[in-house]
Amino acid sequence: MKVSILTMMPDLFGSFLNGPVLQRAVRKGALSVEIIDIREYAPGSFRHIDDSPFGGGAGMVMRCQPVLDALRACRKLNGSAGPGDPGSRTVILSPAGTPYTQQKARSYAKLDHLILICGHYEGMDARIYPHADEQVSIGDYVLTGGELAAQVITDSVARLLPGSLRDASTEEESFENGLLEYPQYTQPAVYEGAAVPEVLRSGDHEKIRRWRLQQSLLLTRRVRPDLFARHVLTDEERRLLEEADAGGDGTGP
Repeated sequence: MKVSILTMMPDLFGSFLNGPVLQRAVRKGALSVEIIDIREYAPGSFRHIDDSPFGGGAGMVMRCQPVLDALRACRKLNGSAGPGDPGSRTVILSPAGTPYTQQKARSYAKLDHLILICGHYEGMDARIYPHADEQVSIGDYVLTGGELAAQVITDSVARLLPGSLRDASTEEESFENGLLEYPQYTQPAVYEGAAVPEVLRSGDHEKIRRWRLQQSLLLTRRVRPDLFARHVLTDEERRLLEEADAGGDGTGP
């Protein structure tokens, strides 16, 4: 797939694009990333891409012309149609957007072309939004611009592409099954009196699986009750929680 990022600050992406996961995806031929400088589409020697809002108010607003010209050029170069094209998606990164989730990352990873438009200042001219498929937010807080959000989305999508990571590395991560990931341990087996749970050293793969699932359920219930409330429990998960509440560790028969 290809990810096109429209930004007024292309220099912010230098070290990000050299990260190991992205580079591995690029080497495998699963991903290509292009950075499009919106300023190159602004007329005049000063390349202004912002202006004061009609009606007054604090701050500046991104102008229609440079953003839409950059978007049209991107689509023409990559053979993407406008909103509704099944093979591409145009996303404006905005605090007013719908929350970004792992499920959305998976849907983006199936596309041929993902276009991310980085907002700035007090926002964009409202006439830009109809030219995108959707607005997306990575959280209920305000950033200086959409560049960090674009990096978050690109990274989360890239690691789902074939060859970027081992398959199991993504299948057992937090949010993949609606739960947080279970606790992990490594050497030494005992450190400053704290020991690795005995079940993880038992070699019994079925007991380890049950223990990990139980721990995922307990952790999600404790620290993310909102996530837990949306999760539909299987019969096995319900039994594991009942066992935990009764003092069991999920490793019984």
